[in-house]
Amino acid sequence: MLALPFLRRDLPSLTGRRVTMRLPQRCDYEQWSSLRRESRSFLVPWEPEWGRDELGRPAWRQRLARSLDDHRRGAAIGFFIFACDDRRLLGGITLGNIRYGVARSGHIGYWIGERFAGQGYMSEALDLLSAYAFDRLALHRIEAACIPDNARSIRVLEKAGFQREGLLRSYLKINGIWQDHLLYALIVDDWRKRTAKD
Repeated sequence: MLALPFLRRDLPSLTGRRVTMRLPQRCDYEQWSSLRRESRSFLVPWEPEWGRDELGRPAWRQRLARSLDDHRRGAAIGFFIFACDDRRLLGGITLGNIRYGVARSGHIGYWIGERFAGQGYMSEALDLLSAYAFDRLALHRIEAACIPDNARSIRVLEKAGFQREGLLRSYLKINGIWQDHLLYALIVDDWRKRTAKD
């Protein structure tokens, strides 16, 4: 009988050449709130509307509890991305809406601090998460959606081998406005071909 990957309760960590990724912990609050605060104007155009207490400790505790609960239920896994050399927090990446059965798919979302953008950290994190999704979770397909004006995000996805599949009209409420999104996807067979060439 096939052992379903979501039944595992381990707390994974992933390590690449320049980044390491693990689930958020209570001790990450100061780095997280500081990086999000300094990057606010950079992040706000691409994210759901920030609450009044977005960076407060109560909101952090709720976010942390939800993240751990999602992981326990096998619904999502959210990683913080750290630099290997000095352990500074760079951003976060989540594989959510994980479905098994006939779908075997998940949806990726990510953010990075403004001062770390454009340096290849998110590309490496996305590659690590793709390998985790396909090899460890045995998913068949992973998706990501981004606002058509988000050229940086489009570059990250296309560099990682994701293919544009279409336009999702009025898909997500971002920064208080319902916005269209481009749908990108990576299929396990395409990922295996791509990684075999590397």
